[in-house]
Amino acid sequence: MASLAFLICVVAPFMLIEALRSSSNERGLRRRGAIEPVDDVYPVMSVVYPASFIAMALEGVWWGGPRQPWVLSGLAVFVLGKLVKFWAIAVLGDRWSFKVLVLPGAPLIAGGPYRFIRHPNYVGVMGELLGTAIFMPAPVTGTVAVVAFAWILWRRIAVEERALGLRT
Repeated sequence: MASLAFLICVVAPFMLIEALRSSSNERGLRRRGAIEPVDDVYPVMSVVYPASFIAMALEGVWWGGPRQPWVLSGLAVFVLGKLVKFWAIAVLGDRWSFKVLVLPGAPLIAGGPYRFIRHPNYVGVMGELLGTAIFMPAPVTGTVAVVAFAWILWRRIAVEERALGLRT
């Protein structure tokens, strides 16, 4: 039951808060003339991301829930992922959303974690997934979720970089 409690008490509230912020930012970006690429993989992401956490929680219940020493390791990876993600969100400010929305003429963000890596938000997302897989434990669905989401993010990065003019 600790796996379900983690999902309901930790993962779900963060998802809700992020969804509300993304929705608000998206409305503002669209009002300011942001352009969304037509080939974004967001529709797939919006299903696979929450489904991954649910699947991992269910597998965790099946395995009997979190076990030491994996609980603390999983929580540490999850928290580090969240910190990286929140840092990226804070630096992007009102330009952050779940969707790729590009403001024409706006400069690229180059501060914060973007000084070190081009897509820190996605590094954070992978940390969330990996940390959850370790915590639950969810060796099967966790592996599938991490691999599947890495492939989705690889596609997403290509869309994002094309939209930002970083890649042709």
